[in-house]
Amino acid sequence: MSVGETASGGRRKPRIALMGEFSAGKSTLSNLLMGQRPLPEKVTATRLSPVWISHGTRAPYRVDVDGSKEPVTLADLENIPVEQTRNIRLFLEADILEVCDLIDFPGISDPNMSSSVWERMLPEVDAVIWCTHATQAWRQSESAVWEDMPQAVRENSILLITRFDKLNTEKDRSRVVKRVTRETQGQFGAIFPVSLLQAIQAGEDYDLWDASGAGPFTAHLIDVIERLTALTARTELPLYNMANLSDIPAPVAAPVLPRRVQRASDSGRSARDRAPSDPTTDDPMSSVDRVLRSS
Repeated sequence: MSVGETASGGRRKPRIALMGEFSAGKSTLSNLLMGQRPLPEKVTATRLSPVWISHGTRAPYRVDVDGSKEPVTLADLENIPVEQTRNIRLFLEADILEVCDLIDFPGISDPNMSSSVWERMLPEVDAVIWCTHATQAWRQSESAVWEDMPQAVRENSILLITRFDKLNTEKDRSRVVKRVTRETQGQFGAIFPVSLLQAIQAGEDYDLWDASGAGPFTAHLIDVIERLTALTARTELPLYNMANLSDIPAPVAAPVLPRRVQRASDSGRSARDRAPSDPTTDDPMSSVDRVLRSS
């Protein structure tokens, strides 16, 4: 699949990578964002090449490092040769996939996997949600990888301090957030401490949802997707291929978001303020927010 191309041949959606070290919560994050498990329960994502997930019902396939494609089955994913596979393409019907693609990367520090397995997919990325485990947040190995990320990607990326509930005291939580904020200053568009498992368990309890940290994170994510949609309308190249956002060609006219990702208006309220059960809008971005808050 060439740069800028989509599975259906239409204009590409923003591509958001899920990255981090082993056991940092990437699988739980993908479950939260899509409202379902994208992979069979017995499949370990860390043993796979990057998994590129788009909206649709097409059968899955693998893309070889030479660009050729081969049909695969979900039951046989763990037998796919990692070193010879550029990515695995999956298609699901999830609301968030109507407005962006998600690329689930393997753990960046797996000693049993060459870094080239995930590095060769970086040129396809517009932004990253990076998961760092609260009890050992922002290790040197994570910082070393992030140093090479272009500023154009950094400005739209999010750092999640995951498993935040594992920190037992308010003093510990405050200390970790302050340290990570200091050590990553200017390297991410935003930082959020979050307990992803608590967010999933919250259901429609908005107090628990917000207490988990998922409320502020997902509200910001919607903003990022809207901003990326405006940017990708001006270039076919993913942002990883650009040093800075200033490298993106200026729009001929003021960018207009497609109707499907515009904020729906309801007496001046944004989509994120509308209750999940509100039937007055068919805006997919609003339905993304509803799914995230009721997963």
